[in-house]
Amino acid sequence: MIKALFPSGVAAVEAFDDAEPAPLYPEELALLGNAVAKRRDEFATARRCARQALGLLGCPPGPITAGPRREPRWPAGVTGAITHCAGYRAAVVARAGEFLALGVDAEPNGPLPEGILETIAGPAERQHLALLRRQHPAVHWDRLLFSAKEAVFKAWYPLTERWLDFDEAAVTFDADRATFAARLLAPGPVVGGTELSGFSGRWLIGRGLLVTGIAVAARRPAVTVRPLPDLIGY
Repeated sequence: MIKALFPSGVAAVEAFDDAEPAPLYPEELALLGNAVAKRRDEFATARRCARQALGLLGCPPGPITAGPRREPRWPAGVTGAITHCAGYRAAVVARAGEFLALGVDAEPNGPLPEGILETIAGPAERQHLALLRRQHPAVHWDRLLFSAKEAVFKAWYPLTERWLDFDEAAVTFDADRATFAARLLAPGPVVGGTELSGFSGRWLIGRGLLVTGIAVAARRPAVTVRPLPDLIGY
């Protein structure tokens, strides 16, 4: 279902369990340390998804190591992102000449633990979510906000190699269009000689999941995304 969040030119592969064998390279095994079996399995499946997505771009298989923030290190000329949560793993990749950065995140469509919303959302965002909850109660908007901000960070980091706190991006949702906009409250990266002031993305719900996606096009105007007639529902 994740493919519908992204425009053409972005390769996406997803998995809903760890049943398919997913062998790891030694360099990847070294990243796991003493991780428990569950963590190893989800990591391996996510890496398998990433390798399959890279294969769709014509890239040969190889290890996908990690940077200082544990972000995946992609082959030269490629940008991408990986996500995994309970019952879901996915990877998206694209040619860097077409897209400067991608962001993706998946979360269960359930409420955030108590006290977390106050740490990730400002007063205006909490008011915005309260209105959305009244209008569309089937969506856990607090969790969707968390997911959107995770996707924002994954799109931000390759462009800046700097941390971005939850309170440095303000997110608003359009429930009818299944889109979101993130306004940066910190100095943004310079893209094509212009400072980037925010990101736009899409979201969907399905199979008990909330999934968010961002694609930062290398050329403007922004690319057109596919409609989501069968994937969004309340």
